[in-house]
Amino acid sequence: MEAVATGPLEGGSAQRKIIHVDMDAFYASVEQRDNPDLRGKPVAVGGSRERGVVAAASYEARKFGVRSAMPSVTAQRQCPDLVFVKPRFDVYKGISEEIRSIFAEHTSLIEPLSLDEAYLDVTENYKGIPLARDIALEIRATIKARTGLNASAGISYNKFLAKLASDHRKPNGQYVITPEMGPAFVKTLPVGKFHGIGPATAAKLQSFGIHSGLDLRNQTLSFLEAHFGKAGAYFYSISRGIDHRPVRSNRVRKSVGAENTFSQDLTDFDALAEELGPLIDKVWNYCEKSGVRGRTVTLKVKFADFEIISRSHSLVDAVSDRANIERVARQLLKNLLPLPKAVRLLGVSISALSAVDESDIPQLAFNL
Repeated sequence: MEAVATGPLEGGSAQRKIIHVDMDAFYASVEQRDNPDLRGKPVAVGGSRERGVVAAASYEARKFGVRSAMPSVTAQRQCPDLVFVKPRFDVYKGISEEIRSIFAEHTSLIEPLSLDEAYLDVTENYKGIPLARDIALEIRATIKARTGLNASAGISYNKFLAKLASDHRKPNGQYVITPEMGPAFVKTLPVGKFHGIGPATAAKLQSFGIHSGLDLRNQTLSFLEAHFGKAGAYFYSISRGIDHRPVRSNRVRKSVGAENTFSQDLTDFDALAEELGPLIDKVWNYCEKSGVRGRTVTLKVKFADFEIISRSHSLVDAVSDRANIERVARQLLKNLLPLPKAVRLLGVSISALSAVDESDIPQLAFNL
């Protein structure tokens, strides 16, 4: 396996060495580890009830097409032997913290993306290991020894390619994309596989005849910016294997939200408003524990026919207490009256997050 070269970046600085570590089927693997009866069986973490959703699927389940965010009834239809397990997020979080402590044995430049994946900048590392490939091997072996879980890793000279590389040898593998390999690797990749390009954007690109990295590379910067705004410059760069984004160890989430699918569709305003309460509690609890506040409150509504709409309101100042979120969320819901059809799901999120000092938080926020 090749190592990441250390040639110069633009401006003469040393080539960065980035590792993307991604746990394999994390939630499902934890459940299979802790319950031997589940090993080798197709497992879905999530609700098995009629209106439940799959949060994670084991590799045995994925062979039947079961995937995260899939309705549970669809998953059960595709895999009749599917075993549903209720999620244990406190357990997953504890294991995630243990894995993060392993990362911290090598570098302080750690950018978590979720409980089960993170970027590491190991250009300079505590153990003085010269090859990023060997650091990734050591990290994966340590994770296996301490947690019993498998991790995959991608190694490259930037974040975009490191993420692509970790997907390339899943599960329980790793792959290196060197500077010499980068542009050619991207060239044949379908645009739908690009990290940062979702289904809607991929469809729009394809409507212009842009199906691969090479097709994307053949577009001018002005064309991409005209049709995709600020993202156009990013697409222009990554199609050439270029990504100058640093690994940010102090990364703050841009938003936090919670949502719930109801056991039966709702049409009454009071019933829907009551369902907002637990969602707002979850959002505000995160704000309290993490010390962040946001200015924009968003209400998400999924109707019985699966149509999804969202409505947002931005405040002048960051929300100071739970009551602020509830007031805005209820008003956004009220503005939708009369509802055109029954509601299947509600979600509440808060965005434009920033860290705050405890001294800046009104004391009222702790007395509600």
